[in-house]
Amino acid sequence: MKVMNMSDAKTKRKAMEAAVDIYGVDSIVADLKEQKLTVVGNIDPVAMATKLRKAVGKVDIISVGPAK
Repeated sequence: MKVMNMSDAKTKRKAMEAAVDIYGVDSIVADLKEQKLTVVGNIDPVAMATKLRKAVGKVDIISVGPAK
């Protein structure tokens, strides 16, 4: 998922804390430079996007599929 305003450590922390609350998350990787949050697990992408929108603002789902 692309978090549009993830430009500092505070926003990164908020996004990661929101993502951890969703059931089924196995791992989370945040990249501040590309403003991406990679979430691996058996989760509902719409529920994840909704949770992140409430926590940090605009979010785009880049891809959904099995872990590589």
